[in-house]
Amino acid sequence: MEMGLTNQLSTHFARHDPHKIIRGILIATFSFAAMGTITAVWGNPFFTRMTPIEGWELPSLFMFASLAGVFAAIRQPSCSTNKAGLGSIASFLGIACPTCNKVLMFIFGGEALMRWFDPIRPTVTALGLFLLALSIRTEWRKRRILPLAVPPFGDI
Repeated sequence: MEMGLTNQLSTHFARHDPHKIIRGILIATFSFAAMGTITAVWGNPFFTRMTPIEGWELPSLFMFASLAGVFAAIRQPSCSTNKAGLGSIASFLGIACPTCNKVLMFIFGGEALMRWFDPIRPTVTALGLFLLALSIRTEWRKRRILPLAVPPFGDI
């Protein structure tokens, strides 16, 4: 009988160090709080957002933080970090206020930023989230957490 993804993950984590789960939860929580504050998704005394929040930014932030936490929980040193890093940067650039982001302002300038980059921010964010998910998949495959084929009688 085939095990579901949730059962496979809980079985994997039960056999491994519980500190990794705690690390993943802490990273997810910190990522959500830090990136939400830096990108001014919510009002805060540190940063003021100059463009209004759109409906996709908060769910994207939640997905980013969740994926970052999962990646931190399963990551081994120097594996898949390039994809995860690129995914994190792309997610940040997509979620951040385009006119507040000094890097984007330097690259595009004010008018071009709002005309050309702002409309593709959801796509940049989706690409970042995809790269994070791909890095998690790569980590899982390297560790054989999720078997490619389940044996006929469910013996894993």
